[in-house]
Amino acid sequence: MAAPKAPVLGKKKEVSLETSVFAADVKPHLVHETVRAELNAARAGTKSTKSRGLVAGGRAKPWRQKGTGRARAGTSRAPHWTGGGVAFAPTMRSFEVKVNRKARRAALRGALSEHAKKGTLALVSGDSFSEPSTKQAVSLLGDWEGKQPTLVVATEEEEALVKSFRNLDRVVVTVPAELEVASVVWARSLLVSEAALPLVLARAGSEEDSEVEKTS
Repeated sequence: MAAPKAPVLGKKKEVSLETSVFAADVKPHLVHETVRAELNAARAGTKSTKSRGLVAGGRAKPWRQKGTGRARAGTSRAPHWTGGGVAFAPTMRSFEVKVNRKARRAALRGALSEHAKKGTLALVSGDSFSEPSTKQAVSLLGDWEGKQPTLVVATEEEEALVKSFRNLDRVVVTVPAELEVASVVWARSLLVSEAALPLVLARAGSEEDSEVEKTS
């Protein structure tokens, strides 16, 4: 299989990409499982109300059982009372879903391969930005004609590049250590800096690495 290639914006050249990462098999069930887990991990899960066991007061019977003409009541903490507890009260919880590391890496490889296959993946050199320039970033994206939304992956050291892209509408900038499958799937075009490319490869791993893990 021929190695996929990606253009380098601002320079008239193409770079060959790692076949094991950018030409991997796309496994939709793993991508779906990983995206679901990442979105669940982003949920706060802090919604909470008091059940009848947590509401203050209501220890004594409000009135005697018979002879008052009113319905019998044992506590003022019942859900149908004003100020009472909530029936089936929601409590703080975690929405975390566990996904194995090899499955996460396979999903990331599949998402990256899909961009490489469609031609929506490009590289950019951090040396192209001697100082922050949003105008230059807009020009690069315009010449590339990449579809939005766009995900830009750059290292923290490439401060000028990061500042150039982060103020653009429908452009999200992230670092390789925080690159998620959900972001890659969400983006219609992916822009990776040349310095960040080796870190992305390390995060995605390779199918050979997975085979080594199985045998070890």
